[in-house]
Formats: sequence, structure tokens, C-alpha cells
Amino acid sequence: MTSIEHNLQEVRQRISAAAEHCGRNPQEITLIAVSKTKPVSAIEEAIAAGQTAFGENYVQEGVEKIQALARYSQIEWHFIGPLQSNKSRQVAEHFAWCHTVDRLRIALRLSEQRPVHLPPLNVLIQINISDEKSKSGIMLDALSELANAIATLPNLRLRGLMAIPAPESDYSRQCAVYQKMADALAELKHQYPDVDTLSLGMSDDMTAAIAAGSTMVRIGTAIFGARNTTTYTQQ
Repeated sequence: MTSIEHNLQEVRQRISAAAEHCGRNPQEITLIAVSKTKPVSAIEEAIAAGQTAFGENYVQEGVEKIQALARYSQIEWHFIGPLQSNKSRQVAEHFAWCHTVDRLRIALRLSEQRPVHLPPLNVLIQINISDEKSKSGIMLDALSELANAIATLPNLRLRGLMAIPAPESDYSRQCAVYQKMADALAELKHQYPDVDTLSLGMSDDMTAAIAAGSTMVRIGTAIFGARNTTTYTQQ
């Protein structure tokens, strides 16, 4: 058994335990293996261990990996990093999901640039749930307006919300913040039938995120080990 295979088993067990603890079905939760800065060979090890959903933060790096691994038709690629307008076409053309839509300009470009032979791009609206100036995302009070606009775009499919909350070690305080995301998602579901996704939780806060209703957790270091920032330049 490779170390990546072993790590994946441990992460899946953690997800199952967290889900069962709060009365949820573990099958409701998708594990996104965050493979940024990791080589293609590491991703292939994860694929061999049954992993099918991968998250990339940097556009050019992600596109290179998607092209290198094109023979693996079962793989679903998620863009989970901040997106600049001049990079939107590559996301529209190569990824199945974009988790970080936080302004209408980006949504319009993604819809216009999505190739007609591909299904609509699944998008999540990023919420700056902890009101951090250093983080992307919109405030909750701006959600309704942006969701309404995205829902009209023909080549996008609004699926839900994503957030990267501020680090918090106390479980109860984690849950209080994450419940705000769960409440916002529930409200969105009443308006849009395709909404079903809450992308929330990483290695240190996975348990609280799952308790709040997260349907996607984004895990990198616990699967692939510490990141080597010299493997790829940030793009």
C-alpha cells in the first residue's frame, strides 16, 4: 500500500466517522483531493486508490494536469482557487466545477466561454463568511443578487456555496460560523432546484463542517503530504 493510498483510507474513515456521529450518510459527502503543487505521479497514485475528484488552485498548473491525465475519463476536476478574468477561459474549457465565483463579471465570462459540446459548468458562489479582507468571496447580504444573475446564464449551473472560514480551533465556534453557511444554502435551495452543494471544510475543521451539512470537503496535505511550492509556480 502506498502512503497516498493509506492517507486516503484514513481521511475517508474520518469522513465516515464524522458523518455517522451527526446522523448523516457518508455517501452524501464528496472528498475533493487538493492536488495543487503535487506532481502528476502523486495524482495517479490517488486515482489508483479510487479517488476521482481533484481540486486545483492555479489555472495553468491545473490545465497541464488535466491534459496529462486525460486518459482517466472518470476524473472530475474542480477549480478551487481565486480566478482572474484573464484566466476564465481556461477554467471554462477544462474544469467541471468552479468553486470560487464571487462577481458577476467572472460568471458572465465563464458562461460565454464554456464550449457548447460540454455540459454547463457547475459553479459555487464563494462567501467570505468570516469577513476577512485578505480573502475572496462576497458577503451573505450580496448573495441573493448574485445568485439571481448566475441562475439566468445558459452555460452555468448554480449548485451552491463555498467558503474558507478563518482558522478557529474551538469546535463550538467553528459550528456557529458554519451554521450560517448551512442556513444560507437552505434558503438558496428554496429558490433554485439544482442547488445541493456546500463546499466547506478542510483537514482541521472537517468534523464541524460535516456536522453543519457540508457535502464537499477539500483535503490536501492529509492526503499528499506537505506541499512543495517549488514544483509549480503559482498561476
